[in-house]
Order: sequence, then structure tokens, then C-alpha cells
Amino acid sequence: MKKKVLILTLIAGTLLISSCASKKELLNCQTENKELSSNYQDSKEQLAATKARVASLEDQLAQQKRDYASLQGSLDKSLTNANSNNINISKLVDQINESNRYIRHLVEVKSKSDSLNLVLTNNLTRSLSKDEMKEVDVQVLKGVVYISLADNMLYKSGSYEINDRAAETLSKIAKIIMDYKDYDVLIEGNTDNVAVNPTAPSMKNIRNNWDLSALRASSVVQYLQDHYGVDPKRLTAGGRGEFNPIATNDTEIGKQRNRRTQIIITPKLDQFMDLIDKAPEDK
Repeated sequence: MKKKVLILTLIAGTLLISSCASKKELLNCQTENKELSSNYQDSKEQLAATKARVASLEDQLAQQKRDYASLQGSLDKSLTNANSNNINISKLVDQINESNRYIRHLVEVKSKSDSLNLVLTNNLTRSLSKDEMKEVDVQVLKGVVYISLADNMLYKSGSYEINDRAAETLSKIAKIIMDYKDYDVLIEGNTDNVAVNPTAPSMKNIRNNWDLSALRASSVVQYLQDHYGVDPKRLTAGGRGEFNPIATNDTEIGKQRNRRTQIIITPKLDQFMDLIDKAPEDK
């Protein structure tokens, strides 16, 4: 009888040890899965930034090829008609070379701008938490950084006043803006197509979605200026009402996507004007 009890005790102990080992393995697998998921998300973000960079470079290369083909066509035509028209080929070649130098200069400037924008975007996305990234969309399109924020993370419900929740996110965006002093910033408000309720206390004196979108953009501009010291000369506030949707207004999810504020960061206009002034002249 004692031997049977001893055997049963040993079996129970073995099962308990096996169960503990299985739980430990399960916890290790769950931890490893979380790490792999985090690495996967980081890789997706890096891949998206790289794709944007490649697309920008492809656009530059295609434009340069078109410009070169046009200039080569002019040269070929001039060579064909040289005897009859007495065209100064040497002068035309000089103009082509000058134009090519200018094109290369434009490509270099644009590449530098795109690189800065990619660095800017990566710095911003790294500083945002995972919860913030669910409501913040960051893209680089043709050398311009677009930061799109959902209205519920910026404003009090049914209002254009900044809420307390927006402070942390705007502080991170403000730091990026302050670090890149050669860039201008456009704050652009957007709404869905639902008409405002003028009887609501928060909508007093607001006539329509034009007013609401412009006031929301103005609130963000003033918040960046008053709370984080962003130079107001670099800031522009604008409203586009319901007329710049990115999704259908037929569903609630679509309306939520359309109710957004975009922070658009671009190189200063005078930098591009300087390039225009330096462009080779036709003679």
C-alpha cells in the first residue's frame, strides 16, 4: 500500500513539473512574439520611408531624361539645318551645357530637400508613441512633409478649442519645426460634409464648415506660437472646409478620416525663387 502511495506521489510531482515547464515556455514564446511584432512594425515604417525616397528619385530621373531629350532634339534639328540657317552650333552647345548644369543643380537641391524631409519624418515618427501613431499619419510627397492629425486628438468635442490631450503631441511636432528653421509650416483644417449646428454653444458665430476649418487651423497656429515659441512668420493657417476629402462621407469611418488637421512642412519659397533667378536664359 505504501509503495502505491509513493508511486502516485512521484507521478503527480512529475506532472506538476511538466506543467510549470510548459507555462514557462509559453511565457517565453509570448515575449518573443511581442519583440518580433515590434521589429516587424519598425521594418514596415523604414520600408515606407525608403519607398517614398525611391519614388522621388525616379521622378527626378524621369524629368531629367525628358529635359535632356528635348535639348538633344534641338541640337539634332540645328545640326540638320546648319548649312541653310547658318546657326551657331557652338553657341547652342554652350546653352545645352549650361542647361544641363542647371538641371543637375536642381536635382542636387531637390535631393537634399528630400533627404532632409525623410530625416525629419523619421525623427517625428520615432518620437510619437504607438497610441499617437494610430491617430497621426506622416507622409513625404514630392519633397513635402504632411502630418495629418485626427480632430478628436486636437480639439474639444464639437469645438475649435485645443484640448489637453493635444499638448504632448503638438510639443513633439513643435520640436521638429524648431529644429528645421529653414522650413515654412502650413496648418490646414479639414471637415466632413456635415453642416455645423449654429445653435450649439461651441459653434456660436460659426456659419459653416469653412469657418470651422479655418478656426481650427488658427487655434493650432496660435498654440504652437504661444506654448512653444514657434516664429509666427513661419506659420500660415488655412481652412479647406469639406472640399478636400480623403475618404467618402457616406460612412462614419470616412467622415472621421476627413475630419483632420494637416501640418504641412515645406522648404521656404524664397529658396526656390533663388533657383528660378539663377536659371539659364534663352538667347
